[in-house]
Amino acid sequence: MADNHMDEYEAQTLRIRERMDKIGRKIMIMSGKGGVGKTTVTVNLANALVDMGCRVGVLDTDLHGPNVAVMFGCRNAELQSEDGHTFIPVSPRENLKVMSLAFALEDPDSPVIWRGSLKNSAIRQFLGDVEWGELDYLLIDTPPGTGDEQLTICQSIPELTGSIIVTTPQEVAVLDARRSVNFSRKLGVAIIGVVENMSGLICPYCQHEIPIFGKGGGKKMCQDMHVPFLGAIPMEAGLPDAEDAGKEWITEPGVHPSAEALKAIANEINNGTACSTSRDTSFLGTPSCKPSACAHCTSNCPSRKYNG
Repeated sequence: MADNHMDEYEAQTLRIRERMDKIGRKIMIMSGKGGVGKTTVTVNLANALVDMGCRVGVLDTDLHGPNVAVMFGCRNAELQSEDGHTFIPVSPRENLKVMSLAFALEDPDSPVIWRGSLKNSAIRQFLGDVEWGELDYLLIDTPPGTGDEQLTICQSIPELTGSIIVTTPQEVAVLDARRSVNFSRKLGVAIIGVVENMSGLICPYCQHEIPIFGKGGGKKMCQDMHVPFLGAIPMEAGLPDAEDAGKEWITEPGVHPSAEALKAIANEINNGTACSTSRDTSFLGTPSCKPSACAHCTSNCPSRKYNG
């Protein structure tokens, strides 16, 4: 029995390898604390990257709170398989593929009461048994924290491109975001950068910014810990309604500072200009950049030419 289980595990590992080899960048999106808008960032970055011409997949590994489907407007989609073994991802729009446990739940109000081993198995199945095809990006939305789900992803995809860490400006969120930074470092995962979400509220009447949760906490953390800062996203009154309706926020009519910020972050990620190592970036793009520091960097910065 144990040998059969091991054979299946190894076979699944091979399937994961075959699927992931067809995907360019595999990015894990993390947050130390819940409620900071990590899924909002994931969904909007995916749409922005598709608008840039990229082929994007989104894997929802927040198994206890799978909300990606709602924000993509495909909450009523069902899990499909042509052979009973390989699952077909949902495609809300051209060049976008989405997989979520939400597609397998008969009742959206049903809680998912699983221990770690079941969650690990589900994530590996999503990686190895979903027909992702050829993609430029796979964005992996994770639950808050640094637990089973994140560890399973890192162990299942050893060539993971890197992590993006989402926080809000206030200290309690930043404290937990620092743990996500250190998790990535301990697992040898490159840190693509940090996003400060809910960075001030744009008043819908006067357009002035109100620092409800403060401002700059995420950026200061990046300076302290020597990690890239990808940008700050302000709060806007219309964003929650758009997400609940499954609308693409970054193309909503009107002037939306949060949408512009999200598109700028997506452009930074796609162009690979952010240094994703923990080194002092003051030497960025100069011969003083040590090749060893670039070993796991995901950027396309000029310093990489010295890594020869």
